[in-house]
Amino acid sequence: MDEMLYSITRKKNITTLVVIVLILLSFVMGFFAGRLGSTDVDLDAGEVYNLDKIPEFMTRDVNFELFWQVWDLLKVKYLYSESLSNIDLFYGSLAGSVAALGDPYSVFFNPDVASEFTEELNGRFEGIGAEVGIKQGRLTVVAPLPGTPADRAGVRAGDKIYAIDSIDTTGMSLDKAISMIRGEGGTTVTLMVVHKDDTKPIDIEIIRDTINIISVQSEMFDDIAYIRITHFNVDTGRRFKEVINNVLQTEPEAIVLDLRNNPGGFMDIAIELGGYWIDNDIMVREEYYDESRNKSYQTKGFPILQQTPTYVLINGGSASASEILAGALQDYGLATLLGETTFGKGSIQELEQLSDGSAIKITVAEWLTPHERAINNIG
Repeated sequence: MDEMLYSITRKKNITTLVVIVLILLSFVMGFFAGRLGSTDVDLDAGEVYNLDKIPEFMTRDVNFELFWQVWDLLKVKYLYSESLSNIDLFYGSLAGSVAALGDPYSVFFNPDVASEFTEELNGRFEGIGAEVGIKQGRLTVVAPLPGTPADRAGVRAGDKIYAIDSIDTTGMSLDKAISMIRGEGGTTVTLMVVHKDDTKPIDIEIIRDTINIISVQSEMFDDIAYIRITHFNVDTGRRFKEVINNVLQTEPEAIVLDLRNNPGGFMDIAIELGGYWIDNDIMVREEYYDESRNKSYQTKGFPILQQTPTYVLINGGSASASEILAGALQDYGLATLLGETTFGKGSIQELEQLSDGSAIKITVAEWLTPHERAINNIG
């Protein structure tokens, strides 16, 4: 999973998105208008209709006639064209436009996948309980969530997924992989994986289940408070506050904050948690293509843990919001990081909900630590 660092927005007038949608809607409307208005057509010759109605600015750099040539050929010559729906072709066009960016974290979700993605952010979904991403061109497990079917079956952070139910994942889009891995509880999916530091592929059969993410857990070991954060979800801030209130009553000598295999989540939740250590200072910086949009985010609240020695556990499954929190605490000398190099997910996505229930997740910026250290693809 889906999913990764992102911020949920509902902006209705993002220029890039509007242009893409208008172009494709123009295609669809022009297509059916042409069908109604013309019968003298040779599909085998690849002719297209009503091109004179396409706005001039849409034809300056590319030949949009090719779009309809492909559309017509699929509808007329594809062996299974009877089962080929216009909506599937349309959504495929949108997905292809986003995929052309070459960015594995910019993804178009059809309404079904968008609904599943939102469920995960709310902390409950059906699947195997593993966060996946694209790393070095290969579908990779960011982290299996503790106690989930993936975790119990032996899936590990850093596993390369070479096949899903015997279907090769080479070149597969992230959203396609997510939709294949997820499924109704009680059903089975088989992943062919190669473990990190291994070369032999193995098949792991996993029975899907309903995943309920308890994002914050804690335990006391003598005078040491151990706090594990598995995800930065909508309820993580509340759960963390409850845990800290209980922990502080024991007057711990130190805190061990476990972010291993935490694939991230909401950036604002990471900033909220950073405020328990960082006193109204920069938590993370956002760097855009347009430098005038660059901005930084500060913590708010009372840093009640600032004087408590803190040790943060990280590994290759610590990504996104986990890296934001760990990096900021390290920059300010408020925590010692222990473990392995993190995943290196330092790009920022915005999720735009569309009117029909579909959605588009767009990479809009990269984030830097307070001392302007880049993390993306580095860790």
